[in-house]
Amino acid sequence: MANRYAVLRKRQQEEFDKLPLGFAFSNKQFDEMMKRWGLDPDKDLDKIYRIPGGGFVQKKDHALLHETMERHQRETEEAIAADPDGTGFVYEMFLYEMDNHEYGYTGDMEDTLNALGMTIEEIAASEKLMAGLEKAKRAVWSREGF
Repeated sequence: MANRYAVLRKRQQEEFDKLPLGFAFSNKQFDEMMKRWGLDPDKDLDKIYRIPGGGFVQKKDHALLHETMERHQRETEEAIAADPDGTGFVYEMFLYEMDNHEYGYTGDMEDTLNALGMTIEEIAASEKLMAGLEKAKRAVWSREGF
């Protein structure tokens, strides 16, 4: 069975990749991005917003960006809520991010937690999240031969 969290993240990433965003890490790239959008790189700065990671979005598309990000967050929260005991979606979520951030090699949860936007205190306060995290840790340790 496919990891449900991975399936959700893949779909969400595909949707995010289709958003009308631009990225520029030099003046040349910025000018090219603006021209692709039909904007003047010197005169139309009032028509764009800067977003994290070197990104830009046109003001006309700003609401779409926020709506998409909020929906993605809501979908993840709903999937977590639908997991009655943390051994389904929640487990798969932790396992995916632990594997993605080399927990089995480093034993460090920091990158995993950052990727999920969670703190250890939030997880510890939830039996469901703790159950999923502990199950994922056991799976990684078992694979690693611990």
